[in-house]
Amino acid sequence: MSLLFKRYKLRKIKNLSIIPRWVIFILDMLVSLFCFLLAYLIKNEFDFSFIEKGQFTQNLMILLAFNVSLFSLFKVYSGIIRFTGLQDAFRIFFVVFFANVGYYLLDLFMQQWYQFKLIPTSVLVINMLLSFVALSSYRVFVKYFFSYITTFNVTKKRVAIFGAGDVGISTKRALEHDMTANIQMVLFIEDDQRKVGKNIDGIKIYSSTQLESLLKQYLVDELIIATTKLASKRKNEIVDYCLDNKIEVFTVPPLKSWINGQLSTKQLQNVKIEDLLEREQIKIYNEILFKQLNNKIVLVTGAAGSIGSEIVRQLLGYKPKLLVLNDHAETPLHDLKLELEELGCSNFKLALGDIRNELFIDKIFLDWKPDFVYHAAAYKHVPMMEDSPLEAICTNVGGTKLLADLSIKYGVERFVMISTDKAVNPTNVMGASKRIAEMYVQSLYQNQEIQFQKDLNTTRTKFITTRFGNVLGSNGSVIPRFKKQIEAGGPVTVTHPDITRYFMTIPEACQLVLEAGSMGNGGEIFVFDMGQPVKIADLARKMIRLSGLEPEDDIKIEYSGLRPGEKLYEELLNNAENTMATYHEKILIAKTRTLEYESLSLQIEALIRPAKNQESVVEVVAAMKALVPEFISNNSEFEKLDAPRVINMNKAG
Repeated sequence: MSLLFKRYKLRKIKNLSIIPRWVIFILDMLVSLFCFLLAYLIKNEFDFSFIEKGQFTQNLMILLAFNVSLFSLFKVYSGIIRFTGLQDAFRIFFVVFFANVGYYLLDLFMQQWYQFKLIPTSVLVINMLLSFVALSSYRVFVKYFFSYITTFNVTKKRVAIFGAGDVGISTKRALEHDMTANIQMVLFIEDDQRKVGKNIDGIKIYSSTQLESLLKQYLVDELIIATTKLASKRKNEIVDYCLDNKIEVFTVPPLKSWINGQLSTKQLQNVKIEDLLEREQIKIYNEILFKQLNNKIVLVTGAAGSIGSEIVRQLLGYKPKLLVLNDHAETPLHDLKLELEELGCSNFKLALGDIRNELFIDKIFLDWKPDFVYHAAAYKHVPMMEDSPLEAICTNVGGTKLLADLSIKYGVERFVMISTDKAVNPTNVMGASKRIAEMYVQSLYQNQEIQFQKDLNTTRTKFITTRFGNVLGSNGSVIPRFKKQIEAGGPVTVTHPDITRYFMTIPEACQLVLEAGSMGNGGEIFVFDMGQPVKIADLARKMIRLSGLEPEDDIKIEYSGLRPGEKLYEELLNNAENTMATYHEKILIAKTRTLEYESLSLQIEALIRPAKNQESVVEVVAAMKALVPEFISNNSEFEKLDAPRVINMNKAG
């Protein structure tokens, strides 16, 4: 019966979620009364005979008058006691301080004008200290009492925080204030050896070199990464260890995402796969780029896409005179407009339209006369372009050719084209179309250089190409697709067990684009050291495990087969290419073959014309293969066009 009664009492207390304000106010007054009496006793060495009851009662009424007034003015009673924090302690201190100082000033006044002393100053000093400690302490006691009863008989998760800096401390306090969290903080883990061995609120800080053994020793259920200084490689190692040992891993969002500067436990996030795929980013401060772009007019095509919009954001830091933002997609371009307006940016113009429309593009160059062109507009989806080769030619080749030709016509300083690793030894129409665009831009530059030698007054446009692989968070990326499949309960579909891809972040890719635009002398193809390729099947497994599930047991992985035009491995350089180093170890220049402009231009025109006229798809693809000999289709209906070529190449060999 006693056990049942105890549980009943605890339930009743739990249901008392918030103590009424009037109760807190009365408690504060009673505590103040007790502290005042105790201050008198301390002053008189606990000898009651020295205390005059009349004087004590008078002084008590005066002090209560001060306390009632100031406690009401500062609304000390309005806080929820079980959420007491530093701000509440400051409020209590100021109220107690001003109440006793007010009493002291009143005592001085009485002595000055009536030669009558109300109270010994020592009593006020003692009372001030006692009141502050007592009022704060009983709030802390109530706070921890509520914390205990709300988690009574509840299994608590044991939590470790990686990072004992400001973010780590804020995380700990956010967890403590959340009565529904049911957690027990057991340790901090820190890289900074100067902090190791110290304590924060009674929680010891340990060295990160002992991480694995500490997680085992303390039976940790959850690890919260509360630092931004953790290297990507180390973060991967920690997450892999935690996943293998059934330990959940969370991250703290950036400071700018905190609500009113305060962290909430609801903002803690499971580690995302994007966090683990990120590498150490290139750190570049390019004064030359600032000088080039500052106060210039810049045209960005495909400005509303994932790459184009990030280029626009980064360009803002170089303070261009005007940004001309072109895209064919109405809603995303409007969204970009709203974003820029929210940032306080006004030096931009929208150019909604198709880069294949010659009159439209010519008018952009005529009206705005851009100094720089960043060409990000393109069709990028491999299977879709395999079904629509004519559109790939019209946009990826025809659109690029039109922009490049007009750049020379209108004297653009630099034309930076964004290409793809799929242009290397292409196995699909999309990759081949981008390779043809690369070839045209390079040959156009070489032809311009020849003309420049004949006529020194010719304005030179520097054409630069950048190649990189998949970007995290881009439109159509495999990661959002996997997330939706996991949320739906699976299965997760991967095309092939051995398929691999390179990954980089969108900001990193765009930084490369801007950097290439500044350092290029013209005609180069810049490639980026993208690190190690990632197996997509491994990526899927890790995403499932990061969701707290187990591959195959909870979420099935199914292999759907390679899509049309898809290949297992992407490359950044083909076999006939080599590279030259640049000033940065991760940025290389690919040396590629350059074709004679006149003949290439005729061939490309002969390719674009039937595509525009919606003529035979097969003939157009065959012409693409003639232009790009290394274009060998894979898992595609166009493989039949390769058979005679392969036989002829074998005979020639």
